[in-house]
Amino acid sequence: MKSPTAEVLGKIGLPVSLHELAAKTWDVVVVGAGHNGLVCAATLARAGKRVLVIESRERVGGACTIEEPFPGVRMSPCAYLAGLLHPLVVEEMDLPKRGFRWTPAVNGLFVPFLDGSSIQLWDDDDRCEEEVRALAHGDVEGWRAMSDVIRRLRDALRPAGDRDLWIGEPPTREQIEERLGNDAEACAVLFDWSMGEFVEHYIRDERLQIAYLGQGVIGTNASPFDKGTASIRFHHSSGRLGGMPGMWGYVQGGMGMVSFYFCDAAREAGATIVSGVPVARIVPGEGVVLEDGTRIAAPIVVANADPRRTLALLGPAADEAWRTQVERVPMEGCTVKLNVHLKELPNFTARPGVDQPHHYGQINAPLTKDEWKAGYAAARRGELPDHLWCELYFQSAHDPSIVPKGEHTMSVFAQYVPYKFTQGDWNARREEVRALAMKSLARFCSNIPEAVIDAQVLGPPDIEEKVGLTGGHIFQGECLPQYMWANRLSARTPMQGVYLCGAATHPGGSVIGINGRNAAMAVLKDIGRI
Repeated sequence: MKSPTAEVLGKIGLPVSLHELAAKTWDVVVVGAGHNGLVCAATLARAGKRVLVIESRERVGGACTIEEPFPGVRMSPCAYLAGLLHPLVVEEMDLPKRGFRWTPAVNGLFVPFLDGSSIQLWDDDDRCEEEVRALAHGDVEGWRAMSDVIRRLRDALRPAGDRDLWIGEPPTREQIEERLGNDAEACAVLFDWSMGEFVEHYIRDERLQIAYLGQGVIGTNASPFDKGTASIRFHHSSGRLGGMPGMWGYVQGGMGMVSFYFCDAAREAGATIVSGVPVARIVPGEGVVLEDGTRIAAPIVVANADPRRTLALLGPAADEAWRTQVERVPMEGCTVKLNVHLKELPNFTARPGVDQPHHYGQINAPLTKDEWKAGYAAARRGELPDHLWCELYFQSAHDPSIVPKGEHTMSVFAQYVPYKFTQGDWNARREEVRALAMKSLARFCSNIPEAVIDAQVLGPPDIEEKVGLTGGHIFQGECLPQYMWANRLSARTPMQGVYLCGAATHPGGSVIGINGRNAAMAVLKDIGRI
């Protein structure tokens, strides 16, 4: 079936006048139509609640939407792959019936190295082991053990079914440790080890180590040698989408289709969704005030906005202890996203060709350990590093419908960059960042930048302005261990009738959807429906 939301690329607009909206009786107002807000709205509407979703931007979906950055090219500005999207949400929102299709990236992660060697880390254990054996024969057993500890963590904490700890109230550390039993290695990965310690514990070949280092800092303003970053590796390996543990893949039409399907589900359930309508204030227990002064009454307000923006909307009505808790969570982004229009796919000198198996998975342009350390330190000083770690994704390899015939798209997710420069700003230095990303890729590719038609460069302030994420932090705040599980912000707040449903809540960041469902269930429980 066709998606009505996709037909207009998420530009829902205002289906009825603000006067009519204000005259209606609402049970819940959801502030923000990101994917979690839409899941929350759909869940509440299906429970019989009168729900209004108000989005300030013209397009729904937040960081997971679809735009046309170049004529005839459709891309999601921030989100790129599905993997942590929760199976329960997929089922409850009827995504397959709505047209949701995804292609598992079974080709895994390709990493070329500066010495001309490379490795393809297939999502097939046997094929991956062949590659590990060819690159680092002595590390096969260690690689198996490294893979196995992630598997044990996933099976203990995120088993298929209703015992998944991502569903419902977040567990305490004690509850997690009870699940893990005497598995000291699993506890170390989840709570203590840096990503550097993690790889060095299991494998010795430095190339194989650096192939994995970036997986411990995705979207994280920390070095892979900082305590707790190994847990980021687990977080991003813990999905069960499509019954395929740890798998990531490409959504037909682009990642924004996920949000568009959620929007369809919410509207079918009876929720009203409007876009291009900024909220100026949240009034606990009473509702919201729009920028034009219109008051929308509702006893419950669920904020899909990040918690810092929610604080600003609450103003003096915010509980001071809660304000302190929110402000304690780091929310300064360190990533730059490049949406790139290509004449042809990159030609990697380690495995030449522009239509190779690695183009159908993910690709890393890695850094040496010294480059990782120096790059992080430079960004923290407000400077650019010499090279960026880049992770690449090619939606067009799986889905040519999103781009003119014969051309391609490349999503580049790179770090580290500063939120603020010590000299100049992002507008003044955007082209320099673009050139740096291309230089970082050109170390491994023979046709970059020549294959590039155009590129959109989104630094942290651009993501902040475009998507509304404070600090440009794609996960609404750090996902390191001290900010996860029971330490993550609760869906419930101390303010009367005010809830959170975004990535700042359990179980954290990425396109997951269960955050929105968890918030809806908390609301329903509090009003006596479940």
